[in-house]
Amino acid sequence: MRYIEVIVDTPEELLDQRCEEMAAWGVGGFVIENEADFRRFLENNHVYWDYVDEELEQQFAGLSRIKCYLTDDEEGQALLRKIRAAYGPVTVSFVEDSDWENNWREYYKPIPVGEKLVVVPEWEPIPVGDRLPLRLDPGLIFGTGSHATTRMCLAELENYVNPKTRVLDLGCGSGILGIGALVLGAESCLGCDIDPKAPDVVRSNAALNGIGPEKLRVCAGDILSDLSLRRGFGGGYALVLANIVSDVIIPLAAFVRDFLAPDGVFICSGIIEGRQGEVRAALERAGLRILRHRCEEEWHCFCCAAETGGGA
Repeated sequence: MRYIEVIVDTPEELLDQRCEEMAAWGVGGFVIENEADFRRFLENNHVYWDYVDEELEQQFAGLSRIKCYLTDDEEGQALLRKIRAAYGPVTVSFVEDSDWENNWREYYKPIPVGEKLVVVPEWEPIPVGDRLPLRLDPGLIFGTGSHATTRMCLAELENYVNPKTRVLDLGCGSGILGIGALVLGAESCLGCDIDPKAPDVVRSNAALNGIGPEKLRVCAGDILSDLSLRRGFGGGYALVLANIVSDVIIPLAAFVRDFLAPDGVFICSGIIEGRQGEVRAALERAGLRILRHRCEEEWHCFCCAAETGGGA
């Protein structure tokens, strides 16, 4: 079915009023795009990122509008006439329902990572070759293998995973790193993410790879503030992973040695250019020795081991 996309430029103070009016007329749903809401969202969620793309900021600059979708039939055209009569000129375009249901998939193709893995969207055939496929549904949550931070972490896993490797994945997101470790042959993985939706997402992606709960466990919670959660992880992990952001890695560094086996390795990324010095200092203060520092596309990744003979 074809739909009419209607954009109504609206002063911020009238957004709620106009949504209520259009809902009373029979408009079924709205998307509100507003610079003030965008700024508030960034401020309230800054722990999840270190920067915001300038192009995205420019897209919201000065923006205050309501977007809605009407069926392209007699009823929808009648609603469009009512909206125009009430609010004046509006921006109109036409979209097919398949535009948002399926077209985004064409942008996700298999991604070779490191020397051994290839990240394969679930609807794509597995490429011919010797690489180990890591199946993923990128529509579920962040963590598709396309970002430099994820690629660096997956590539580093190849240097450390063996059949006895126990993995702790902190900020696991889609589960791509922990699942990648298991595909490479790790013994087990425990994942944790602050997002309560993450466990279901991780289990779904694990199932795509034939991985069950005997190999991969996952939970939700705040690892920085929840002492009982951290204690529940235990220790002795050969690999601890954290592909998050600098503002989480810096305080997290103080707890990492509690999780690591004596010869274990901590791999962390999500560190934007300009923050790598702060993160390195925090890791070294926590008694971690930098084994390797990688950088791709202005993102940084550290591999660390616990210093011997000292404490955090």
